[in-house]
Amino acid sequence: MKEIQDIVQAFTRHTAEGKQTALATVVHVEGSSYRRPGARMLVSDDGQLTGAISGGCLEGDALRKARLAMSEGRPALVKYDTMDDDDAKLGVGLGCNGIIHILIEPIDLTSSQHPLSLLQKVIGQRQVAVVVTLFSLQDRKGPQPGTCYVTQFDEEVITPALSEALLSEVQADVRATRSSLVSSTKSYKHGQNTFTAFLEVLQPAPALVICGAGNDVMPLVNMASLLGWPTTVVDGRANYATQDRFPHARQVLVAKPEQVLPNLTVDHTTIFLLFTHNYNYDLAMLRLLLPLPLPYIGVLGPKKKMARMLDELQEEGLHLEEAQVNKVFGPVGLDLGAETSEEIALSVLAEIKAVLARRNARFLRDKQESIHATAGASIPEPTIS
Repeated sequence: MKEIQDIVQAFTRHTAEGKQTALATVVHVEGSSYRRPGARMLVSDDGQLTGAISGGCLEGDALRKARLAMSEGRPALVKYDTMDDDDAKLGVGLGCNGIIHILIEPIDLTSSQHPLSLLQKVIGQRQVAVVVTLFSLQDRKGPQPGTCYVTQFDEEVITPALSEALLSEVQADVRATRSSLVSSTKSYKHGQNTFTAFLEVLQPAPALVICGAGNDVMPLVNMASLLGWPTTVVDGRANYATQDRFPHARQVLVAKPEQVLPNLTVDHTTIFLLFTHNYNYDLAMLRLLLPLPLPYIGVLGPKKKMARMLDELQEEGLHLEEAQVNKVFGPVGLDLGAETSEEIALSVLAEIKAVLARRNARFLRDKQESIHATAGASIPEPTIS
């Protein structure tokens, strides 16, 4: 989501300066690639790039093709075959061993439903969205509908590029995608044309609430900002919890434990970290947080502290389900050998990412399967309308 936020901000800036732009999106990958479907890059007519569609090896050529698409005023589907060891014919050093399909869409500001306007809607709400990008692998020179459908809440935005004939089929697959929360690729046969749709699930960025405003929290806030995670810092000490100390925090609250939740919007993406170095404050917060459907609660300190807190809560009569205890991580963080505040912040944020992605953090070198489970996924046979 951070990449999309950066792209939308850059688009707003370029538009204010009167620049033309195009959006490049990785829509399908066969084999291995540095970026997966859904990776995006905004290109301005003066050559500025925001986002990335590869590790840097495709951007130069994509820039040239994006300028051509802007001059012609129509989307273009570009194919990069990196399976050949002789990368010289592309003029880039790839070594990804895959085929990458990139859709380039010039942004038409006369349309109210261009791709960037749809992405602006997505980041404007902290809700799961499904974005549909339609393209034709069969006929690259034919129509490329592009980013044509967004659904969020129960609201749908459908562009004229998505024909009525395909709409019902796409909507059925969107409903299935919203239910599974897994991005997918579908294919549709319509008359003589075969279209492929990339149905992308976009989750809101995790919202980080850090209870504690000590110096060790500063690197956490700064790193979370780099990730695009909105962060709130809470502390009972007014001289610690200040915006001056945490300029990258979206919100800074001076609050006692019982005042914290009434001043926040908490949802299924909210992460809590208890870093106050105050046992009673952390215990009071944990008492309030355990009943909530949160994905992660991190508690700074040794195992003895964590065990004591849970024992005290149970002695108070608080019944703890296994699922409630399993979402509490104390000591917090991955075992990286972290010592400094910065290293601890890295350890904590890496653990949060692993938990949210349902991954067992380990060396990629030791992984037997591909890095991305969906890499090289084939396109299903088209349904016929």
